[in-house]
Amino acid sequence: MQTFTNIFLGFFIFESVGAAPITDTVIYDSDFYDIPLGELPPPFVYDENEQSDQLETEIGTALPSIIQESYSSAPLTEEPEEEASTPKLIDGSSAQGSGVLGPQTPDGLPTCLLCTCIGTTVYCDDQELDAVPPLPKKTMYFYSRYNRIRKINRNDFANLNKLKRIDLTANFISEIHEDAFRRLPQLEELVLRDNRIRQLPELPSTLTFIDVSKNRLGRNGIRNEAFKDLHELQHLYITDNNLDHIPLPLPESLQALHLQNNNIQEMHEDTFCKMKDFSYVRRALEDIRLDGNPINLSRTPYAYMCLPRLPVGNLI
Repeated sequence: MQTFTNIFLGFFIFESVGAAPITDTVIYDSDFYDIPLGELPPPFVYDENEQSDQLETEIGTALPSIIQESYSSAPLTEEPEEEASTPKLIDGSSAQGSGVLGPQTPDGLPTCLLCTCIGTTVYCDDQELDAVPPLPKKTMYFYSRYNRIRKINRNDFANLNKLKRIDLTANFISEIHEDAFRRLPQLEELVLRDNRIRQLPELPSTLTFIDVSKNRLGRNGIRNEAFKDLHELQHLYITDNNLDHIPLPLPESLQALHLQNNNIQEMHEDTFCKMKDFSYVRRALEDIRLDGNPINLSRTPYAYMCLPRLPVGNLI
């Protein structure tokens, strides 16, 4: 009986083992054991010219994008650093020697830090300046009153093609270069009152307003026909200059002429009118000031026949 039981158990175990699933046996080829590791054939052939998506298809697994970037086959090269570009101003000029606060002054300070720049206007009033500071190219209106400027150089306003107004009231200006203002294509208003000017330079034909009152022009400070070609000129103020004559000819556009407190002693009948044309009327010139001059206006009554109103001055 015992023998029969052992035979039955042995048969049962044999059947259980036979019913278990048979796994594939990994066969190792003994031919590889004697081959050095460096001579083993690669698991796949990689072509550097093939794109990464073909490689992924061969492997059968798509790598995450981050890993793909890390294992890029392209050689790692250092990208050249871009040269630092020179900053540009709004008007396109270089910031070397000129920045957002305007060009550098000889003292090393930007103009718009030393002065006050609002839009296209530069205010340099009462800053004890002894020279015109370099101005931004976009400047249209420049004020430098109550300073110590003694001379206007040829290039003080060079390349300022948008400049329309210059006001240098109450400085110590005694010398102005002949071409200081002539090359300004849009200059309309020039104010040089209360200085020490002895000679007016050549003026641009675009001027509509000139004030050179309280200077030292005297007899020879204004050249002959200085205002003849200023066809846009409307206001001309030359008070307190020790003038001994009215500067002629005056443009037809002139509306106001102030010559008070000079040394004008005489006037010709054709100073303002045309003696040979009694029908000529000069309607624009309505404001003439000759008070404070040693001249008797009643001596030349025909000199005012073409004017809309009489000059202001001594009639006795």
